[in-house]
Amino acid sequence: MVEKKRPVMRIIMYLGLTLIAVITLLPLLWMFSASLKTSSEVFTAPIKWLPEILQWKNYIKIWEKIDFALFTWNSTKLTICVTIIQMVTCSFAAYGFTKCKFKGRDTLFLCYVATIAIPWQIFMLPQYVMLQKVNLVDTHLGYILLQSFAAFGVFLLRQFYQSIPDELLEAARIDGMSEYGAYARIVVPLAKPAMATLAIFTFVTVWNDFMGPMIYFNSERNKTIPLGIRMFVGQYSTEYQLIMAASVVSLIPVLVLYVFCQQYFVQGIATSGLKG
Repeated sequence: MVEKKRPVMRIIMYLGLTLIAVITLLPLLWMFSASLKTSSEVFTAPIKWLPEILQWKNYIKIWEKIDFALFTWNSTKLTICVTIIQMVTCSFAAYGFTKCKFKGRDTLFLCYVATIAIPWQIFMLPQYVMLQKVNLVDTHLGYILLQSFAAFGVFLLRQFYQSIPDELLEAARIDGMSEYGAYARIVVPLAKPAMATLAIFTFVTVWNDFMGPMIYFNSERNKTIPLGIRMFVGQYSTEYQLIMAASVVSLIPVLVLYVFCQQYFVQGIATSGLKG
């Protein structure tokens, strides 16, 4: 009886997962469908998933109506810089909080991680004032410096580092390897799944960030893709078909990154919570 029930339960589970996947992907499918319509066809009822005439020219208009190429370059530059810097700073800090023993280590880590619970809206204005005093408002450098440290990234990597045996590092120290050598040759190669997970999280967060660039960037030359998409919203009309087309284009880098890092991403999520 147990053997007979297993295929049935498996089928039910697969059907449930398929339903959840369809519901999750439905908004993305509608976004892609709306990007191929005219403005009057976007909100027709009932929904027409495929318009009579596919408006592929919408994907050309988004590059002509606004400087979408500049916004894409700005988003790419900021995202890559912040992702690389966070991977370096978070991995160093996580190594110190996990493999280096010093007085008050756990208390300091607890205070640092507790900053995750503080809403960004609380320290938004103090950050702006700090940038203003050092003349870094409306500069990419100021935004990169603000995003260079992330308590969540330190927490994520620390959870993974705890699964690395201390005996490996002790053996390396006995052989004369420095802390930097142990970090670079032992910890970093073993932490590739967690590093890939952090890279995806950071990339998506910075790439899709809207509030930060809107507050810190004033000139058009520094704007990013989310701010560029907002330019399709006019005072009297909104070109939703162009908004959807630009959104589809902005989604491509995230999908490509996830496809290449999917294996490490799943492994990193599964292993970073082994020890608390």
